[in-house]
Amino acid sequence: MRTYPEEFKAKTIAQMLPPHNRSIPELARETGIPQDTLYSWRSKHRPKAEGGVAKTTGGSDRLTSQEKFHLAVESAPLNEQELGEFCRRRGVFPEQLAAWREACGGANEVPPQREDSAGIRELARRNAELEGELRRKGKALAEAAALLILQKKVRALWAEPEGESSLLRNGKR
Repeated sequence: MRTYPEEFKAKTIAQMLPPHNRSIPELARETGIPQDTLYSWRSKHRPKAEGGVAKTTGGSDRLTSQEKFHLAVESAPLNEQELGEFCRRRGVFPEQLAAWREACGGANEVPPQREDSAGIRELARRNAELEGELRRKGKALAEAAALLILQKKVRALWAEPEGESSLLRNGKR
């Protein structure tokens, strides 16, 4: 594992944090430091607010899931006026908090059960059967079309009129 000089590390961390807020992929390309290392440095050096939640000046899109959860829990008992003040202090909207609360409420719900594996196997078998039937009928249709074309060519070679059948040509009227 490579170690970096503290001065270099401090300058790089300063670039990731406000007011610069440079992206980590950009810094990784520029400095040659792996992105994982930069993410680790940034998370260790973010300024902390009361309650252990990082302060963000870049907007709610930069909040982690855990930070959103903490904000949703912290804002739950507040009335409308307190909630407005809380949102202004944290730089989020009340609608975002409501959406995060709803997401937190549904986090432990069990996803709907998929069909049982026997039902899936039966559907796969039926699908294969229908695809095989479709292939056979496609081949039969192609054969019938080829026979019709050959029949037209034979009539053209023998100069048989289109409406006249072979029975009529043999004298059986």
